[in-house]
Amino acid sequence: MQIRKVKLTNFRNYQQLEWEPHPQLNFLFGLNGQGKTNLLEAVYVGAFSRSYRGNDQELLQWQKPWFRIAVEGEKKSGPFLVELAYGQKRKLYKVNGLVKKKASDFIGNYNVVLFAPEHLALVKGQPAERRRFLDAELAQTNRLYLLTLQKYVNLLKQKNYLLKEAKKGHYFDQDLLEVLNQQLAEMGSVIIYLRLEAIKKLNPLARLIQRRLSQGREELEIKYITTIELSGMSQKEIKQALWQGLISKREDEKRRGQSLIGPHRDDLEIKINGFSVRHFGSQGQQRTSALALKLAELEYIKGEIGEYPLLLLDDVFSELDRERRAILVETISGRIQTIITTTSIKDLPPALLKQGGSWRIEGGNMHVSAPGQ
Repeated sequence: MQIRKVKLTNFRNYQQLEWEPHPQLNFLFGLNGQGKTNLLEAVYVGAFSRSYRGNDQELLQWQKPWFRIAVEGEKKSGPFLVELAYGQKRKLYKVNGLVKKKASDFIGNYNVVLFAPEHLALVKGQPAERRRFLDAELAQTNRLYLLTLQKYVNLLKQKNYLLKEAKKGHYFDQDLLEVLNQQLAEMGSVIIYLRLEAIKKLNPLARLIQRRLSQGREELEIKYITTIELSGMSQKEIKQALWQGLISKREDEKRRGQSLIGPHRDDLEIKINGFSVRHFGSQGQQRTSALALKLAELEYIKGEIGEYPLLLLDDVFSELDRERRAILVETISGRIQTIITTTSIKDLPPALLKQGGSWRIEGGNMHVSAPGQ
């Protein structure tokens, strides 16, 4: 999978841009605040229909009424062109010239894995970060998961509104709560089941990468932590466990004004040699584990769709030591089209720079750079 051309109009600090990436490594360098991450972000938005670091209004260039992103490329199934325009708080999606009404019809037309400095806190951060990690890879590769997650989120919003009204002492519709809980148990069981299936595949991938990163000293394990007691692994059994959990927490939820049971409160526990990395791991182990998870995500997506996704590295090289950086480079070289942002390319090996193209970013403009500059 490769992208061949990126076109931006009125996106952040890019008024007009047309860029043809190198098929392998792409180095975007320059001072902070010049637009390196903005360009990487645009490629991400083209894949997911939303940003990972701001709302749609923030993506608009100052005093401009609309922005447009177009990404052209090729994958095993053939060429693709995705277009996203935003203005007046509305989005327009197009895939290969055809208008798509919903984001779910747009997401996944090309696949990306993002690794940014904040992902180094993936292991020690909040549960929501680890849920997003799972959601990102599953939403790109499994349409059922994407559609179910969207329905679940909408149902959860309705339920939480109902519970907040009950907490305030306002009218409470018990029958509506029962209907919502039934639907949440159905949708939630699909989400949990598909997450568990994904972890079965992620575990051996991450374990092998962790061994490599630690020179065989460390065994990594990913465990799914849920708010219910799972007596079995089938979707039907998970649905029954969710339903029983929702019944048991009914009064507690009304008293607290929030939903306490379901996949929106689940977590991943990352262990090394049997110990929780979050609670007992060193900073080095936490960073290594985060890198192992991200590299495993690349392999997982390849296993699901038959080709590697595009890799976006946002100023990650400066956060990794020489050994981890070398393993990362070895993993992607010659196999995965990668976009890398960095403040300088002077410290990068010339042999690495020769594997791709380099562009200096300044004030929303791109300047081709010769290797070694």
